[in-house]
Amino acid sequence: MQEFYVKSNRKFQMIDITAKVQEIVKKTGVEEGICCVYTPHATAAITVNENADPNVCEDFLDALAKLIPEGIWRHDRIDNNGAAHIKAALIGPSEAIPVRDGRLLLGTWQAVMLVELDGPRERKVIVEVR
Repeated sequence: MQEFYVKSNRKFQMIDITAKVQEIVKKTGVEEGICCVYTPHATAAITVNENADPNVCEDFLDALAKLIPEGIWRHDRIDNNGAAHIKAALIGPSEAIPVRDGRLLLGTWQAVMLVELDGPRERKVIVEVR
C-alpha cells in the first residue's frame, strides 16, 4: 500500500491524479489485478471521469452545487460544510480500477480524479494494487 498527498487550491475542485496512480501501479510490478484508490476524508471523494475537456469537471461541480446547495444543512451549525459531506458520500471515497499489462485499464477519455469539496486543503490518497 502506498500513499501520496494532493493540495487543492479552491473550495471545489477536481484534480487529475491518474499519472501518480499509474506510477504507483508500475512500481508494484503487478501485471494483472485491481487498483483501489481511496481517500480517507469525509469531504473529498474519488471518481473516474473525463479530464480531456476541463468543462466536464466544471459541469460536474456545477451539477453537484445545484443538486446539493450550500448553507441549509444541520451540520452547517458545526463547521459550515454539510453540503460537502453529502456530496462526498454520494460520490464515494474510492474507485477500483482493473490493471492489465501493468497499466490502469481506463478508457480513452477516463481519468482518476480527486474531488475536493471543502478546500483548499491537503488530501491523502491511498493506493493498493493486487
